[in-house]
Amino acid sequence: MEKKHVFQRFDLHLRIQHIGMFTSFIVLTITGLPIKFEQNLVSQWIVSIFGGFDNLFAVHLFAGAVMLVDFVYHLLYLVIYPMVTKKLSLAILPKGKDVLDVIHDVQYLLGLRKDPPKFDRYTYKEKFDYWAVFWGMAIMGGSGLMMWFPQIFTRYMPRWVIDSTRYAHTDEAILAISAIFIWHFFNSHFSPRFFPMNHVWYRGTITREEMEEDHPLELERLDKESEASS
Repeated sequence: MEKKHVFQRFDLHLRIQHIGMFTSFIVLTITGLPIKFEQNLVSQWIVSIFGGFDNLFAVHLFAGAVMLVDFVYHLLYLVIYPMVTKKLSLAILPKGKDVLDVIHDVQYLLGLRKDPPKFDRYTYKEKFDYWAVFWGMAIMGGSGLMMWFPQIFTRYMPRWVIDSTRYAHTDEAILAISAIFIWHFFNSHFSPRFFPMNHVWYRGTITREEMEEDHPLELERLDKESEASS
């Protein structure tokens, strides 16, 4: 039996959602940090590039709206895709094996084990990245909407809640920026295996060699399914 050499990892919808998420995130980072650190000289320089604070803030709001629309797009995808394809995957959900994989991986990195853990479709790092977005959207998106439309939210909650959203929004922003530009960028793009970037974000496919390295359990399952169907 001839084995496949390329595997579909992300379909077109997922690639569009990822592009929409990271482009809006980068714009929000560029326009948001000058708002939090308005007295910084670099922040003032960035504001001047946009032609003033009003323009910068308008771009920030637009990027925030794009991110929220993109998130809704993903939620609809999670509901509609299984209905259309009749395929429901729960691979992204955290499992007990993820805890064991973390322990195994730490032991491997410390030289206490010879081989790294074997991952299925998603590694514990990828699951952390994915669910961090849900947490971030709840905090960032929710607090952002409260600050954007205070006249609506003050009808249902006290003013101090609205006032506190600025701290929740900006502190979560720093956490998200740190996680993306340090954790995610290194694991997905800047590590020696992928530098200068992992091409799956626009190709949507990975090679058999990459599957053997990163997702051996998934590869074993797909090969068995292929043999059974042939």
